[in-house]
Amino acid sequence: MSRNGSGSKAALSGAITAGRVKPLKKALAKGAGVRRRPASKGKLYAAILAGGIGSRFWPLSRETTPKQLLKVAGDESLLKSTIKRLSPLVPSERVLIVTNARQAEIIRLHLSYDGKAVDPGYVIEPMGRNTAAAIALAAFELYRKDPGAVMAVLPADHVIEDGKSFRTAMKAALQAAREGRLVTFGIVPTHPETGYGYIKALPRAVKNISGFSIRSGEKFVEKPDIKRAKRYPARAVTEPGIFL
Repeated sequence: MSRNGSGSKAALSGAITAGRVKPLKKALAKGAGVRRRPASKGKLYAAILAGGIGSRFWPLSRETTPKQLLKVAGDESLLKSTIKRLSPLVPSERVLIVTNARQAEIIRLHLSYDGKAVDPGYVIEPMGRNTAAAIALAAFELYRKDPGAVMAVLPADHVIEDGKSFRTAMKAALQAAREGRLVTFGIVPTHPETGYGYIKALPRAVKNISGFSIRSGEKFVEKPDIKRAKRYPARAVTEPGIFL
């Protein structure tokens, strides 16, 4: 799952699907694999999930000053850093901020405050129903706007220091997604991690793109306990919530 020959922590995995291991193995052995989406040469859009309040950051994070608007690492808020990191690949007019009505107004003011205004689109959730519903709503709205688009889903609160390597990984993921694959990133953990889900990938890469191996998923485990996390093999990676 890691980038070939570089020891990079970033990795990509194609056709990730949760479920039992044996049925997925049988499907792959028969050549069926995971159902492919139609190939697409459409434009890349980014749906940034920015609807939470970051309760674990309380008291710094409040409903009117959610975590994604805080300057946690550096001189920019987490949300601004996310948009800036994407900007060479995804201009702001192809960015969708997924949030609720109250926070949308706060975010609009925040993004225009320092004179370096960006003008993303907004997908307003009528009520919060967690990640899957937010992604589904963004996908529905984007399909109405541009049926051939490729959508990347990203959290608003990641700290990624090496933006150049991230964009290289995004380009590789985009190529795989345009071939009809559902793609997610995998991060090689430095220690057993209980705060993220784990993906176990099949050992053989489907293909290699820009030094990244694209592998089919064998199994997904949601936030294991520490004992279970310590048992995972080397090809098990954590899933950071980035999808194409």
